[in-house]
Amino acid sequence: MDGAGGPGEGPAQEALQSLSRRLQVQEKEMELVKAALAEALRLLRLHAPPNPLQDPGTPAPTRDSSPAAPPGLPPACGPSLVSRGTQTETEVETEPSPGPPSLSNGPPAPQGGSEEPGGTQSEGGGSSSSGAGSPGPPGILRLVQSPQRADTPRRNSSSSSSPSERPRQKLSRKAASSANLLLRSGSTESRGGKDPLSSPGGPGSRRSNYNLEGISVKMFLRGRPITMYIPSGIRSLEELPSGPPPETLSLDWVYGYRGRDSRSNLFVLRSGEVVYFIACVVVLYRPEGGPGGPGGGGQRHYRGHTDCVRCLAVHPDGVRVASGQTAGVDKDGKPLQPVVHVWDSETLLKLQEIGLGAFERGVGALAFSVADQGAFLCVVDDSNEHMLSVWDCSRGTKLAEIKSTNDSVLAVGFSPRDSSCIVTSGKSHVHFWNWSGGAGVPGNGTLTRKQGVFGKYKKPKFIPCFVFLPDGDILTGDSEGNILTWGRSLSDSRTPGRGGAKETYGIVAQAHAHEGSIFALCLRRDGTVLSGGGRDRRLVQWGPGLVALQEAEIPEHFGAVRAIAEGLGSELLVGTTKNALLRGDLAQGFSPVIQGHTDELWGLCTHPFQNRFLTCGHDRQLCLWDGEGHALAWSIDLKETGLCADFHPSGAVVAVGLNTGRWLVLDTETREIVSDITDGNEQLSVVRYSPDGLYLAIGSHDNMIYIYSVSSDGAKSSRFGRCVGHSSFITHLDWSKDGSFIMSNSGDYEILYWDVVGGCKLLRNRYDSRDREWATYTCVLGFHVYGVWPDGSDGTDINSLCRSHNERVVAVADDFCKVHLFQYPCARAKAPSLVYGGHGSHVTSVRFTHDDSHLISLGGKDASIFQWRVLGAGGSGPAPATPSRTPSLSPASSLDV
Repeated sequence: MDGAGGPGEGPAQEALQSLSRRLQVQEKEMELVKAALAEALRLLRLHAPPNPLQDPGTPAPTRDSSPAAPPGLPPACGPSLVSRGTQTETEVETEPSPGPPSLSNGPPAPQGGSEEPGGTQSEGGGSSSSGAGSPGPPGILRLVQSPQRADTPRRNSSSSSSPSERPRQKLSRKAASSANLLLRSGSTESRGGKDPLSSPGGPGSRRSNYNLEGISVKMFLRGRPITMYIPSGIRSLEELPSGPPPETLSLDWVYGYRGRDSRSNLFVLRSGEVVYFIACVVVLYRPEGGPGGPGGGGQRHYRGHTDCVRCLAVHPDGVRVASGQTAGVDKDGKPLQPVVHVWDSETLLKLQEIGLGAFERGVGALAFSVADQGAFLCVVDDSNEHMLSVWDCSRGTKLAEIKSTNDSVLAVGFSPRDSSCIVTSGKSHVHFWNWSGGAGVPGNGTLTRKQGVFGKYKKPKFIPCFVFLPDGDILTGDSEGNILTWGRSLSDSRTPGRGGAKETYGIVAQAHAHEGSIFALCLRRDGTVLSGGGRDRRLVQWGPGLVALQEAEIPEHFGAVRAIAEGLGSELLVGTTKNALLRGDLAQGFSPVIQGHTDELWGLCTHPFQNRFLTCGHDRQLCLWDGEGHALAWSIDLKETGLCADFHPSGAVVAVGLNTGRWLVLDTETREIVSDITDGNEQLSVVRYSPDGLYLAIGSHDNMIYIYSVSSDGAKSSRFGRCVGHSSFITHLDWSKDGSFIMSNSGDYEILYWDVVGGCKLLRNRYDSRDREWATYTCVLGFHVYGVWPDGSDGTDINSLCRSHNERVVAVADDFCKVHLFQYPCARAKAPSLVYGGHGSHVTSVRFTHDDSHLISLGGKDASIFQWRVLGAGGSGPAPATPSRTPSLSPASSLDV
């Protein structure tokens, strides 16, 4: 029969046709590849920058434009996108905090091509030390047809300077880029047309898996791609809902008091509340118990300031408060001008904002007038001339202004008898000012000065404080330990002086009161005066004629007397230079009600089953805090800087890493050191016990993770092995729930996985770790948290991250003084968050308490500790079965709470 073929001819024909079709497809693919490579080489020869990537729907920026790729071809790949044998997982451009460079998330990652000769492929930036490229997920090399999308703008990383040579500048140099760091791989997020693929990280891979058909996402930091594999349980990112978490934070307690470097910082209100400040928060504290009794009172907080508060003044009505802040910058590098807030201490509502744009650097000293019921406010700023100005409190208008002195001004005050008399004191001076109000017309007032003359008395280097006596005389305390009495006298008509005042002041008496400087003077209700000494730490009560009546000495570990306030009855409040607030009286002595650190904080860990947490920092103090009683349980001197800590799961011991490579294990009850071991000579940045307590991992700045076997009680440790492979210092690490594996981040933004139980082996196939469950999530780089990174970061914007124990929310500490709360997992670009201010410096660490009822956050330079109450739908309990709370790709939003 015609057309009939032999047996098997049909299948053979079909096979030949299939081969022919495949050959045609391959030929087309080769043409595309050749065209793309030719275009890329041409652009490289022209030294043209790579096309910025851009979000869909956003017009391509005209700056740094380069010739477009032919239709249907991927945009040309610039030098900063080349990645051979390594894949970065995060590299955001954030300004480092004012803290030590070694303790931010790490220096900026190397720029340009990220080559790893013969190295192991990592999920973060940089390269490992040995091994071949990581094998990719199952599948064959193929092209992925995807809908076209506009390029996503990103930060250009073509700088020739080395990261180590870049100065770690302060927040004033920060500028958030409009670049979008994140680009999802897969069919819906292709870079336009077909993209040639190779297996993940295979030799010669230049584009590093931009498309893997939904099995990975890619994130860019400084233009370096970071590939993260999507867990198998997530079918599509688009199905995950967006929005901030239902949980919210409420500031519950602030530990610390700014006494180390500030004055005019402690007063008692009419309500009996003690008002003081730390960081950007003014605290209203109500003590409980009698003098010398226990603390535990409540706190309220005024949080209207955008930068650190530097001084306070209380209105004569005992209700209104004026607080002045320093200058600063916002996240975009724009200056935040110093200003004075006048607010109601009962409602915590701001009544008036005074001097916005009128002060330079900060507000150094404040005082309300007294004779006219607080109608006026006197302000001294921190400019070179220390401008002295007088303001109408009700209208917020400036009535007079004058250059004060080039020397520092430490105190200012109105005479209680006459508001036209203003006194300032500071470095080597006491000035008596006469103010003419100009009939209340703004700017028409005048200020004239008469300088205090010391005559036969030794002129002191500093005059930190003064107080007006009921008879009109003035007492000044100086750096020589003397109290000088300045009496009023009629002005000499022959030498009226610049002020032409009706009367002037001269020294009429001197009394040597303290050894070293006098930091504080306080007039009591009974007419006696209290003085507080620096070097001798004595608190002395003086009667008429400066006769000493009674005295007490502040314990040495609390520091010197910084400020004194009179409470109810005979009770006194004393602020000290070591940031403690003491309560008591001269007869019974003093006990602390508020305590805090005195230098930059970095180490934080929470107790595994109690509402307690431990902190350490540059002041070399290791402190255990009672979160329920809001008090310091104990503290010890480490003799060295403590940078990190972690409780053993039993809670019996705690491991503390120091800046010298030493780490200690202390008994939490006896405070005795049960183990003292040194690994290398570089600082340790993270210590972490495994969930079962059998291992301890220690991350060092020598690029290694040291693993120790631990006894059941945690008291004994023995070296088990080392994880060697990171190309930069270790920043964060987490244990898997089964205690067998570790995920770690490094200073050059690597993400590596380790099989600890199997011999501390580096897991080269990162794809196999995509479904691994982690006991904690504190690594700042990874699929589950990449959405927390803001646009324009440089990898140091996020200092710390912590997932709640119920796996519902993620708390983030950033370099811009903010605490963020995200949903977990946070695996979407531009994830919305709730943003909380209050810290006055980079936030260095965040941790949830064991039951997720509170979040603890540490300030860096402001040495503050905030305890936030977690409110809303958080609660305890397991996480949802599906990650239904992940934020979407909607534009970022922040709710300032």
